[in-house]
Amino acid sequence: MKAEKTRVFIVDDHPLVREWLTTLIRQQSDLIVCGEADDTPQALQAIPKAKPDVAVIDLSLKSGSGLELIKDLKQICPEVAIVVLSMHDELLYAERAFRAGALGYVMKRDSTKKIVEAIRLVGDGKRYMSEHVAGVMAEKLVSGQKDNAAPVTLLSDRELEVFELLGQGLETSRIAESLHVSVKTVQAFYARIKEKFKLATERELLREAVRWQENRKNN
Repeated sequence: MKAEKTRVFIVDDHPLVREWLTTLIRQQSDLIVCGEADDTPQALQAIPKAKPDVAVIDLSLKSGSGLELIKDLKQICPEVAIVVLSMHDELLYAERAFRAGALGYVMKRDSTKKIVEAIRLVGDGKRYMSEHVAGVMAEKLVSGQKDNAAPVTLLSDRELEVFELLGQGLETSRIAESLHVSVKTVQAFYARIKEKFKLATERELLREAVRWQENRKNN
């Protein structure tokens, strides 16, 4: 049994979510918040200094990618266990988060009890996923569902991020700024995404991205 409290670092770009998580964690006798950040650069700078046992990371950050942050942290701080706290319950994101190095995947709409349970389990080196995600993963395994069932599943993590930001209505320059890459690099992503979706123009790509975002909101 651990003699010290599990140190938790929070990465989320919504102040109210960080405040809610901080309050929740402070109510637990075995957990303590050791720091927080609202974007990828700040997290990469602060986490090595804070030395948390667990990092709770939102996938949708205002600057940088949650998935890329997980990959970077596994390189520079491999001892830090990672829980993804996401608004997305899609298998598309859960699988990518686990491949990137996360040990837990929990929904923001889940009960506070489940979120605390996820932090504790991951802190002990165990895996955690919501019942819905576990069920979908099991169904995919049993049915033998292929990853190429939809074009979006063919996208790399970075391509998916560009596709998502495009669907949110961001212009190319804003996407480049958010991802800390050049406009030319974003346009190269457009070309690869168009190829995978078998689209001819950027107008068609924009329409497809917006439609995908709308479908996610409605499902």
